[in-house]
Amino acid sequence: MSTEPPTTVLPTPQPGRAAPEMLTGAQAVVRTLELLGIDNVFGLPGGAILPIYDPLMDSKKIRHILVRHEQGAGHAAEGYAAATGRVGVAMATSGPGATNLVTAIMDAHMDSVPTLFITGQVFSTLMGTDAFQEADIVGITMPITKHSFLVKSAADIPSTIAAAYHIAGTGRPGPVLVDITKDAQQETVPFVWPPKIDLPGYRPVTKAHGKQILAAAQLLAEAKKPILYVGGGVIRARASEELLALAEATGAPVTTTLMARGAFPDAHAQHLGMPGMHGTVPAVLGLQEADLIVSLGARFDDRVTGKTALFAPNAKIVHVDVDPAEISKIRTADVPIVGDAKDVIVDLTTAYRQATKDSPPDLVEWWTYLNGLREEFPLGFSPTSDGLLAPQYVIKRIGELTGPEGIFTAGVGQHQMWAAQFIKYQRPNSWLNSGGAGTMGYSVPAAMGAKVAEPERVVWAIDGDGCFQMTNQELATCTINNIPIKVAIINNSSLGMVRQWQTLFYDGRYSNTDLNTGHDTMRVPDFVKLAEAYGALGIRVTKEDEVDAAIKLALETNDRPVVIDFVVSADAMVWPMVPQGVSNSYVQYAKDHSPAFEEEA
Repeated sequence: MSTEPPTTVLPTPQPGRAAPEMLTGAQAVVRTLELLGIDNVFGLPGGAILPIYDPLMDSKKIRHILVRHEQGAGHAAEGYAAATGRVGVAMATSGPGATNLVTAIMDAHMDSVPTLFITGQVFSTLMGTDAFQEADIVGITMPITKHSFLVKSAADIPSTIAAAYHIAGTGRPGPVLVDITKDAQQETVPFVWPPKIDLPGYRPVTKAHGKQILAAAQLLAEAKKPILYVGGGVIRARASEELLALAEATGAPVTTTLMARGAFPDAHAQHLGMPGMHGTVPAVLGLQEADLIVSLGARFDDRVTGKTALFAPNAKIVHVDVDPAEISKIRTADVPIVGDAKDVIVDLTTAYRQATKDSPPDLVEWWTYLNGLREEFPLGFSPTSDGLLAPQYVIKRIGELTGPEGIFTAGVGQHQMWAAQFIKYQRPNSWLNSGGAGTMGYSVPAAMGAKVAEPERVVWAIDGDGCFQMTNQELATCTINNIPIKVAIINNSSLGMVRQWQTLFYDGRYSNTDLNTGHDTMRVPDFVKLAEAYGALGIRVTKEDEVDAAIKLALETNDRPVVIDFVVSADAMVWPMVPQGVSNSYVQYAKDHSPAFEEEA
């Protein structure tokens, strides 16, 4: 697709109709966002985008939230989008402002988050001269966006932003960038709405081919050991209700990936849990030993498959995805189905019921095996040996005391895996995290964006002491803008997941993973004092009998953000664990979840 914006065709004024309103390009940006229904924008101004910020001040429909760092704006837009399914919007100036968005753009790209990023650019006459704060942000972001536009004419602004909004939220959702030169922002042109959007070649397929649906239904009807492998695409497609109907019609077990937690209720009897490197034993071995895997909006990520060549060797694959590039990319599909997950699941359920109306499949033996795994290998954790808090217990209590209507965001590392494991998710859009990119610093700004989108819900940022220090400046944004998120710092005074790998694979040589955040003799920074400096309520918890009271106080405090510093054991590890590059079949799961790895044959 060309990097040039779609051509805007301005209609000829009809007799008796008023001539189009004359607006600057900057005014056209704001008006277009308003007409698209955008109600919140996260951003930080600078010289190259300043013309847009002037009319933005007068908007009665758009709330602009001034962040402290552009990365925070990007993750906040992601959190807003992930909590609602609507397109999130972030803005920044040229050069370093734009490049500070890159991490969030890449994060949104990896996790298919519908986001629109608008950046200012230097005057078109200065482009290519290494002008002050010039960066080729279109070129930089092209590999990590659905599309990147460069706008040099004010007349193209409405059509380009409308096209970007459409691209971001349709097909496989993702980030789209619109870079607008300063002269385009300042130029005055007629504003016509709606604009003509011309996107040759962009035709997302949503309705699957009927023959493929019938073939998939027949495989499901014949399978003795089927399993539904559910990915984040089901959440993006808003297909959770349809998934529930398919699961109950087939009686097949369900696994939900890290990105799909909440797509299927954890409390449902057919749910085996999360698969993958830190998945539950029934989910991992259920996939590994299935004779049919129906993949719905998942992409056979290496964290799920282990060593890909040895993954589920006896399984046929039905692969459903709205993005044809994902199908058979990693594991060849026996039945490839390109289409929107919601539409496909509805059609597949209907076809399956028709295929089995005279002879329902018997899955008793399959369920006997899986239930045996559930009983033998329940998800649990061991008490700590150093007297410090067990992080799993803390996170479990946050989930239990908050309830299923809350929203939980997580940074990246051990606390992310524990939050995925020990909080019970009953609804979609309640679990937000950085899955594909694994971005430290995601949690706090994402929680901020989610709280803006869903102000009546309790929103927790479950963070590590390492992740928290990357974006905690957005607490100032939360305090000033009355965004009362709750932050639980799972403080093991280290880069916990890296430390775990050092324990297991580097003979306990802890090279540069101690952060000195939880020691009584050296607490740098003191998170309670830091929270108070930002206008938040700061609490420190070091004993198990203090955990519930602190969580309840946080839940009762809604006039400001809350930060709880939970001082936990650095020796706690995430179990189960399938080492990277190892077949899922070659891992011996001990009942106490301690590691016992076996060499591959």
